[in-house]
Amino acid sequence: QVQLVESGGGLVQAGGSLRLSCAASGTIFSSKSMAWHRQGPGKEREWVAGMPAGGGPNYADSVKGRFTISRDNAKNTVYLQMNSLNPEDTAVYYCNWVLNGRAYWGPGTQVTVSS
Repeated sequence: QVQLVESGGGLVQAGGSLRLSCAASGTIFSSKSMAWHRQGPGKEREWVAGMPAGGGPNYADSVKGRFTISRDNAKNTVYLQMNSLNPEDTAVYYCNWVLNGRAYWGPGTQVTVSS
């Protein structure tokens, strides 16, 4: 059974940085597209950044130039480097990854940015 677990969230001051990780465990024989999403307080879940299979990264306008998505295939891990954080980035961040032909979600990690 494949599982995803996010880590790296926490409390940071505005202007600070965090790096989120999403580690996949279990037997993995196929790895396709991946993405990060977030859900702020009282808001709907929104797409933040993605990396399609064989393609380059793309980002929501709200995070472009500040966030960077990357992957380490050897470690089955996806990262989201977040710089110049502001209070509007406060949310639970989720990774979504198509593995073995199925889309998986992690339980999320809380990011809180104080002003």
